[in-house]
Amino acid sequence: MCAFYYSNIQKGGGVGSKQWQFWVDRGGTFTDIVAKDPCGQLHTHKLLSENPEAYKDAAIAGIRHLLGLTPDQMIPSDSIEAVKMGTTVATNALLERKGEDTALLITAGLKDALFIGIKLAQIFLPLILNALNYCIKVL
Repeated sequence: MCAFYYSNIQKGGGVGSKQWQFWVDRGGTFTDIVAKDPCGQLHTHKLLSENPEAYKDAAIAGIRHLLGLTPDQMIPSDSIEAVKMGTTVATNALLERKGEDTALLITAGLKDALFIGIKLAQIFLPLILNALNYCIKVL
């Protein structure tokens, strides 16, 4: 049954109600993809997030690979139910203090939300750090 879906996708045809689902994690070094094919089987693929000699976009290249398509073939949209993507690139940039200077602009009506967030961080962060220090000492 799955052979039908693979060959039908490669020919550019749809797969009816059975479609692929993709979950993509784009990191600073690697992009990881988990896919569920129309038969319910899970597949994984890992590739460099940046590889301009081989592809423009890692997620698109990985989806093509998992569908069995060549780099120049169009991805048939009717064969895909969902693509969900997350990234750690921005989080890593913040943690490593890399990137451009950034400003936060808020309207006057939201200044309390910012103040509450700062106060909560001032209250809870030391408690969390103390708990982590205790756990590390115990281990």
